[in-house]
Order: sequence, then C-alpha cells, then structure tokens
Amino acid sequence: MGNVENARRVMEEVKKVIVGKDECVEKIMTGILAQGHILIEDIPGVGKTTFALAFAKAMNLKQNRVQFTPDVLPTDITGFTTYNKRTDSFAYQPGAAMCNLLLADEINRTSPKTQSALLEVMEEGNVTVDGVTREVPTPFIVIATENPIGSAGTQMLPESQLDRFIICISMGYPDMQDEINIIKDRRQENPLDNVVPAIMAQELVNMQKEASEIFVHDEVYKYIVRLVTATRKSEMLDLGISPRGTLALSKMVQARAYLQKRDYVIPEDVAAVFPDVAVHRVRRSAKAKLNHKSEADVLSQILKDTPKPSPEKG
Repeated sequence: MGNVENARRVMEEVKKVIVGKDECVEKIMTGILAQGHILIEDIPGVGKTTFALAFAKAMNLKQNRVQFTPDVLPTDITGFTTYNKRTDSFAYQPGAAMCNLLLADEINRTSPKTQSALLEVMEEGNVTVDGVTREVPTPFIVIATENPIGSAGTQMLPESQLDRFIICISMGYPDMQDEINIIKDRRQENPLDNVVPAIMAQELVNMQKEASEIFVHDEVYKYIVRLVTATRKSEMLDLGISPRGTLALSKMVQARAYLQKRDYVIPEDVAAVFPDVAVHRVRRSAKAKLNHKSEADVLSQILKDTPKPSPEKG
C-alpha cells in the first residue's frame, strides 16, 4: 500500500487538463492499476484523446498514438522487417505497439484485419512479425477511443475485442461552469503543457503489483459470481459476461480498494465497478429493446436484485 499516494498524484496532474470529470479520472486510474486496457466511447470533441495524453505524461510513459482509419495496416501496429542490402540481413522496424501506452484513436474506424493485430497485442502482450514473437514493454496499456455506432464511418467492434477492455466509460458533455473554465484555460496555452510526471514507469508496475495482492473474501468472490451469473440468465440479455469478464471484475475491485487505501475488498467496491466492467460485455435482447431498456438499465436492475454479502459473513 506504500505507493498508493503516487496514484493520487497522477490523478491530480490529469485533473489539470480534464475539468469536471473527476469520476472518469478515477475510473481510468483504477483500470490502469488493474493492469487492464481502457475503452472510452463518446461523441467527438469531449476530450477522449486529451485524457489519454494526460495520463501518459503524468505517468512518464513512452506513448504512441495511432489515428485509426480504413487504410491503417496491421504492420502499423505490429511493425515489420526490412532487408538491409549492405549487411545482407533483415531488420525489425518497431510498430506503434512498442511503447508503454498506446492511444488507439477512433478504433472503430479501421479494418477487421488491423483489429485482429491489435487484439493479439492486447491479449498476449507481444507482437508476431515474420514468425518472430517480440514482447512489448512493461507496463503496457491501451487506451482506445471510439465514436458511438451510427457515427459516420464507424463499425461495430467484435465482441472478442470488446472483451479485452477491462472497462468502457463515457465522458459526456461538461456542465456550464466547467465548459466556461475550459474556454478560459485554453485561451493562451495548452493545459497539457502544465502536466508534469508524477511517477516513473517502474512505480506504476509496483502499484499494479500491490493492487493485485489486495485481500478478497470468499463471500465477495461469491457476490461477483452471482452478478455474472445473473447477466447470463437474464431475459433482457442475449449475451452475458464471459469468464474473462469475471476475472476483469475481480481485478477492478482489488484496484478500487487499493485506491481507497484499504488492503481488503468490500461489496461496495464490486457494486461501484460492475457497470463499467460489464456494459460492453453484454448485449440486450429483443425483449429489452421492446421495453426500451439499455444495457446500463439492465445491469442496474441486476445490481438491485442481487443480494450483497452481509457483515455477519465476513
């Protein structure tokens, strides 16, 4: 728990740039501590890209950015080999994934082939080029942004790739006072220039390790599995949470407890992170659509209907 204050310092640096979205800052920090990848889904122009850049700078991470378009190739992500005539040998040219934080901007505008290349990096932590597998640096985080389905030029991400993101969040519009502050802050300078590194990459690795060691009682594990099982049995959902999603939920609750400076998880941690871990992993049924229920509505009802562990049980 000794490094948790470092996470707080990172968030304070990010808040210099992201005005009025403290809850989003905390959610992304929690996902990073849980060693997961983050998906930010929202309309253009609300600051999704700035969010990722601020985190990269505050954590002093090597960062690459890819603006996804239909002509982005898998080799842009993984890298490629070139022949050197002078040395009569092939040399590896690193792709965008060879960094600590990969900003995948507008991820749902590129081709399925490029999506599959990114999927391998996210899941395996390595890239394979011409039969040779190379590990990406540690830590490795993907923060991807996407515009809502229906926006011009977008396509749905495969469920298998959505499942690789530990959480999916939306930022939403700022309120009036926050938007006024944004205008004032950007009159003469870019607030990103004021962000200073709060930690080094190795300190982030240490925090991730500490978060993974947070104690989880068996009753809390049972509560997690009851929630997951409810998504699989609900008539309002055609697709429930996968076992990978169950693991993601358990990692997120540990990371949240860590940020709250506790060395143990409580049921409220599970309830707090469940919607963001689950919303992109489930698919509503025809019955839900007929009743005008969104995925978030169904998950909220599941949370209400699923009993929490009682204090008497630990």
